[in-house]
Amino acid sequence: MTRRSHALLGATVLMSLLAGCATVPSQPQSARRLGPPRSASPGSSAAPAGGTCAWAPVPAGEADVKNVGTPPASVRGAGKAVMTLTTSLGTVEITMDAKATPCTVASFAYLAGKKFFDGGPCHRLTTQNLFVLQCGDPSGTGRGGPAYQYGEENLGAAAGYPRGSVAMARKQEPGTNGSQFFINYKDNPLLPADYTPFGTVTKGMDVIDEVAAGGVGEQTNGPGDGTPKTGVVLRQVTVVYS
Repeated sequence: MTRRSHALLGATVLMSLLAGCATVPSQPQSARRLGPPRSASPGSSAAPAGGTCAWAPVPAGEADVKNVGTPPASVRGAGKAVMTLTTSLGTVEITMDAKATPCTVASFAYLAGKKFFDGGPCHRLTTQNLFVLQCGDPSGTGRGGPAYQYGEENLGAAAGYPRGSVAMARKQEPGTNGSQFFINYKDNPLLPADYTPFGTVTKGMDVIDEVAAGGVGEQTNGPGDGTPKTGVVLRQVTVVYS
């Protein structure tokens, strides 16, 4: 079985889906189709009371898994953390909320400590109806991630996805967060609140804007959706709790 892309489609497709008459572009993998917000599956809340997280193994046989182990179940559930992306184009800092999204922050801290992201590209840019740069898959295929997955957090607080906000990409099913995330370089108010919002770019938005301005090279997922023409590589990722 091939792992499905952690993907997002644009607002035009979204509105067609809501109307029940969508024509979805052919894609190399079974990518995420946006529709009305889905309720989380029972028990998919990533951070129950007590500061523990449930890390579930990904299904056997999924492609492009990079196994670096699993984070501890006990996590820090308060304060802020800063994730620094040292990229080939400059430095990007993302301030994360460890109280609202403790498992997401703990996962990034664990993966960064294992050098999971180092050398991986930001593999996807969308420029029509949806405006995001997607990163966090070291394989660069859009199907990759760690050997574990976990549930959504903080969805009730999601009031659209404004410019500079950062959220988790996932597969169609709830509870499938991994390592892929997307940075909103414009407001995306029509994007359903299905994706864990965990941080805000507080430095280096000019790096993201540079990639966005370069546009899409190979349109692997349809018009305005594919590999960034201006490539950017995550050379190093670090997370520091405050």
